[in-house]
Amino acid sequence: MTVIVRALRPDAPADIEGFIRVRHLALPYVFFSPASVLHSLALSPPDAHASKLVAVEDGEVIGTAQAGLAHESPEPGQGSLNVYVDPARTGRGAGALLVRTAEEHLSAHGATKLFSWVLDEPGNRAFAERRGYRASRSSHFLRLDLAHATLPPRREPPPGVELRTAADFADDPRPLFALDADTASDEPSDIDTEFTDYEAWVDEYWKHPHLNLDLTSVAVADGRPVAFSVAHTEGDRYSTGMTGTARTHRGRGLAKLVKNDSLHRARAAGCRKACTGNDADNGPMLAINKWFGYEICATEVRYVRELG
Repeated sequence: MTVIVRALRPDAPADIEGFIRVRHLALPYVFFSPASVLHSLALSPPDAHASKLVAVEDGEVIGTAQAGLAHESPEPGQGSLNVYVDPARTGRGAGALLVRTAEEHLSAHGATKLFSWVLDEPGNRAFAERRGYRASRSSHFLRLDLAHATLPPRREPPPGVELRTAADFADDPRPLFALDADTASDEPSDIDTEFTDYEAWVDEYWKHPHLNLDLTSVAVADGRPVAFSVAHTEGDRYSTGMTGTARTHRGRGLAKLVKNDSLHRARAAGCRKACTGNDADNGPMLAINKWFGYEICATEVRYVRELG
């Protein structure tokens, strides 16, 4: 049958279900839901020119792509595209068609440099390289059997530090926005990020359907948040969205403190599976995750292509 590529239709349940099914088959260590897919579609800012695509064969979604411009970066012209195909339906041209369609979309909106995450497998890497992409940094997916893991015991915070949760900031999350902007400014990445639009941050991150305020642990010192571990949950699954410490308070073990607190809260709340992502060059965070018992289950490589 012929494979066609078109935009994901947010009002078509079969499209949403197919998008999620393919993503879970290709990335079983990351969870998606109808709510999270619709959230992403609804809240992408106009200057991101975001697009979600599906490859369809005989009425069935067999591949997906998401593309957009890095609107939070101070450097213009940077775009990203991530393509995933049902592992049982490769070799039918879906991936190539998705890449070409996404590239044309990004190029039409001014992209001059494209970034794409590619699973670290020979076939996938060869696919990217044939299309002019070159490998750069890599990142790991990690898993933890939270139901049976032996977590480090909870400990008291150091003097002058108080443990709280994001729920304590429900009425005014701006202090957490400031902390997120601080930690994101030097997070390992190919694309520099600047959080400057508070309202956009609230809509995209604070109102994310998987964000769990009660399980997101926050360390407070000197009257402001100085470290946090962001928790996303769906059913009995738990994912760390971000663990970071303000630059003024690093080297005091606060990242371990908040992540351990969040993991203990998550297990007590009935979460049984935990996952996270970790830049391969971020040795300190890899060491922290190993300390908790996380194990690397897959790796992605960031590929880059210059246009024109």
